[in-house]
Amino acid sequence: MNAPVATLLTLLSLSAAAAFVQVGPPPPRKVLSPLHATEAFLRSSVRLQLSSSYSASDLLYQDQQDARARRAAVEQELIGNNIKPLKAPKTKKAPVKSGSGFGAGKQDTRTPSQRLAAEQRKVVDKDGVLRIDHVLSTDLCDELRKHVLRQQRLADEETAKNVAVSTEYYGVENRRKKRCDLLLSLVLDAGSSDDSESNPQIIPDVLQHLLGTDGTFRPIYEQLVTNDGELYEFATVITDPGSDRQQIHPDLPYRKIAPLYVIFLALQDVTEEMGPTSFLLGTHTYDSQVKFEDYNQKDELLQNANARYALLNKGDAVLFDARVLHCGNANSSEEDGGATRAMFNFSFRNPQIGGDLGYCGSMRPGYVGALTLGDIGEALEGYGQKGDTNPFEKYGSGLINA
Repeated sequence: MNAPVATLLTLLSLSAAAAFVQVGPPPPRKVLSPLHATEAFLRSSVRLQLSSSYSASDLLYQDQQDARARRAAVEQELIGNNIKPLKAPKTKKAPVKSGSGFGAGKQDTRTPSQRLAAEQRKVVDKDGVLRIDHVLSTDLCDELRKHVLRQQRLADEETAKNVAVSTEYYGVENRRKKRCDLLLSLVLDAGSSDDSESNPQIIPDVLQHLLGTDGTFRPIYEQLVTNDGELYEFATVITDPGSDRQQIHPDLPYRKIAPLYVIFLALQDVTEEMGPTSFLLGTHTYDSQVKFEDYNQKDELLQNANARYALLNKGDAVLFDARVLHCGNANSSEEDGGATRAMFNFSFRNPQIGGDLGYCGSMRPGYVGALTLGDIGEALEGYGQKGDTNPFEKYGSGLINA
């Protein structure tokens, strides 16, 4: 048998097997018969080798996604009505320790923000996830949302010209149904420079408010990863009406020490119909991960989970330990209240953890390993004065081959 036809038949067989993952077969699907495939090969060997192999692999991928969607539906039923909205904790700033008097303790020199961050860290350590409200103004959220949706259109145009560069514009979700991780640039891409509506300063403006000297997230990230924490993701998660619910998952394999801390920041109000992220509190532990990986214990873990979904207002955010179990819910049709959900997404890696994390972060390849929390803070020092240029110009667009 000719090699291209054998490859095609193998892939078609695998696609049929993928349909039986955990939850049974998908609806019947029409596929090319081996005879028709052979005839097509004889008519045009080159065209068949390229197009039919692509069609078969695409069919296999779609069957895998169908199986995942069915399993996600089962998981949703297991959690049932146990899920509640995620709320910001009533965290109090730790009291200042007095340094006077006989036997007094060491003087507490921390700022109020640093003391608050210490209390917030306790929540992250306990639950694996923390909601923080009002981290970014509505005006900046609106401006950033417009920016990333324009960048998405530009990315679509560039990848339509050359599909090989798609991994420079899209992350781990670039093939999922109506769901993508759009990889962001620290500077304006070339195609945006001619756009009169583009704001060349929007990214540094946002990062100044979040990670600058007085940034909302600066103290908590200094607590979690120090200034040596590596920027590991820089993207926007975008889901459109009709996107499927994800399976519950951690972002990376279990480690004893948390390797990564992630931010999802809502650029618009997030309703239940828009598919908010669900989190299973406290599942960043070894015991929970063992049960999750065990087929005989997994469903019981989900049934008894302390589940929360992140119904966020514009400008609110969640910070979570990447080991915690979570999933994005289905974004309903527009008729049922669904709408495009854009979540600004970045993360920092714990410098205590070396080697491969088992998870490729959603970030343009040119930025991988290039910046730390300290580097970002240093770049933003003094930024905001009239006439400032983008402080990240030296890092470029993060594109390598595009």
